[in-house]
Amino acid sequence: MNGDDYDMAQYFEVHPDNPQPRLVRRAVEILLGGGVIIYPTDSSYALGCQIGEKSAMERIRRIRRLDDKHNFTLVCRDLSEITAYAKIDNQAFRLLKTLTPGPYTLIYQATKQVPRRLLHPKRKSIGIRVPDNEICRALLEALDQPILSTTLILPGADRPLTDPEEMREQLGHCVDLIIDGGFCGLEPTTVVDMTQDVPVLLRVGKGDPRLFEE
Repeated sequence: MNGDDYDMAQYFEVHPDNPQPRLVRRAVEILLGGGVIIYPTDSSYALGCQIGEKSAMERIRRIRRLDDKHNFTLVCRDLSEITAYAKIDNQAFRLLKTLTPGPYTLIYQATKQVPRRLLHPKRKSIGIRVPDNEICRALLEALDQPILSTTLILPGADRPLTDPEEMREQLGHCVDLIIDGGFCGLEPTTVVDMTQDVPVLLRVGKGDPRLFEE
């Protein structure tokens, strides 16, 4: 799994409500082999790789032209998985129960289990989310760990890519797998910084921002 430009991405059409187990297993093999995948969430398509794969993470940075201040997100399957990677008190846990699964990215102080290179360099924080999407859920269940992710917005664009065929045209030589799960939206998540005493709304997206307003 080397991501060289002459390798064309595999392309799986996965049923949005009943993901085919064989295709899910193959996608997980690609992730575990160091691959970069494009997959659907409940807000838009995302780029993802395995947490520990530095070279895959660097490939994602190059595709999106991200600097080291970009907050990557750990896409988790449930609340119990989140607590391994983010420092969450009782109040934050109650809010999380309300917001998950759903189209929110919540930024918390990271635990020591999060590799340093994934953290915001100054604040030692990490973005966390639990999407409400069956394909995503099936991937996370089979992978048995979070997927390191970022929204599939190309440099210079203000909206995520939504058409898997267009993704294949533009990124077929940059990633290892494109999962076509149909249209899943074009609004990125609502991003909230939870590292202070009061939540700070950083980006308004698909998730209802009124939950964080005084």
